[in-house]
Amino acid sequence: MDTFDQFQSPFSWRYGSQRMRAIWSERGKRLLWRQIWIALAKAESRYNLATATQIDELERHATDIDFMKADEIERSIRHDLMAELRTYASQCPHAGGVLHLGATSMDIEDNTDALRVRDSIRLIRQGLASLLTTLADSIERYAAVPAMAFTHLQPAEPTTLGYRYASYAQDLADTYDRVAQMERAIKGKGFKGAVGTSASYAELIGADKLDEFERTLSEELELPFFEVATQTYPRVQDYRVLSLLSELAAILHKMAFDFRILQMPMLGELSEPFGARQIGSSAMPFKRNPIESEKVDSLARLIASYAQPAWEDAALSGLERTLDDSANRRIILPEAFLAMDEILSAMRKIVVGQNVDAEAIRSTVANYAPFAATERVLMTLGKSGADRQETHERLRDLAMLAWAEVRKGKPNPLMDLVKTDTFFASRLSSDAIENLFDVDTYIGAAEKRAQSIARRIRKLSLDES
Repeated sequence: MDTFDQFQSPFSWRYGSQRMRAIWSERGKRLLWRQIWIALAKAESRYNLATATQIDELERHATDIDFMKADEIERSIRHDLMAELRTYASQCPHAGGVLHLGATSMDIEDNTDALRVRDSIRLIRQGLASLLTTLADSIERYAAVPAMAFTHLQPAEPTTLGYRYASYAQDLADTYDRVAQMERAIKGKGFKGAVGTSASYAELIGADKLDEFERTLSEELELPFFEVATQTYPRVQDYRVLSLLSELAAILHKMAFDFRILQMPMLGELSEPFGARQIGSSAMPFKRNPIESEKVDSLARLIASYAQPAWEDAALSGLERTLDDSANRRIILPEAFLAMDEILSAMRKIVVGQNVDAEAIRSTVANYAPFAATERVLMTLGKSGADRQETHERLRDLAMLAWAEVRKGKPNPLMDLVKTDTFFASRLSSDAIENLFDVDTYIGAAEKRAQSIARRIRKLSLDES
């Protein structure tokens, strides 16, 4: 029962969508358990182990979840699935006796988890598709807008704002393909009993009918099964899923971290949406903190940490199964998906509502892009036969003088310093130097390649529904 007098996970109400929370809810899990018990009874009815009347009774009570009764039973027997099974059986006096026939707990639980994981991946894919579409819009809008690029967190050369967006979008588009593949690849344990040999089902229906039996259940649940499993499906599947979420989290972490850097007032080129009544700090009323981007980075780090216990669950499960994966899987699977669900929603809102300060971007370019022109001057004089080392040294000396002026808040004087230096003036005309310092044109193939990424995204089969 919900109460604010006891601990609640932030994922219960703060992070993640209602759709994702429903997938991982206790009610959702128990409804799937009952769906699988019904599917099992239907499959066994083909072998005269259950009647149509019994199946009808099971279906009539499929949604009658009674948490209080199940909880009371669980406190006594300390087994949540058996508690739900007994509750369900008590609601079906004529059919309860055929429930779970031949099954072990993990026949029910692992197929349930596979269905929940697959449904969660589908939501993640849809959220990623929506973000990619939004990024494509931004790429197209800003593909040709010059912006200062930074290496070592120091001004480097011009790029374009659209090209920067394209760098994130390219990685996300690559990962989208893998997310879609993972969605298709998820498999359940199937119905293989206590150690995976299907011995119990063979006793019920005959060993020669096991393949047909599982095929029927696979079609009923619309879930492919592993051909070989032990008591559980191979736990390496969880590791692959969480590793993929971790990969996605890394890309989105960098994207949000870059946005945080560019929102610093010293640059102020981008800023995330900020509500009219939003408070940035309880102590400093002027603050406009990038709290959405910070939330993204915080949750992304959490997701990355979940791949480690998933690895250990896969690697350290002794022989046919040990139970030391159970407790952490109740945490890492739902929380990883809920965190990613929240991240994708937040990132889309940031990109859609992002304020792009064109004047701040132009100011940064004006202050620092002239330094990039030194490379053009160096290449031009090198082609004409000038000594490369001497040219480099002279440009360095002039650049240091220009840096001193920029640090004082003055306009960058580098072009004028080059034009009045006898070494350069004797080799290049004033007009030629001015052309070389036209750094807005010094963006190489940035615009073309950014637009190419946008077109690639438009061609993806993005399902946002």
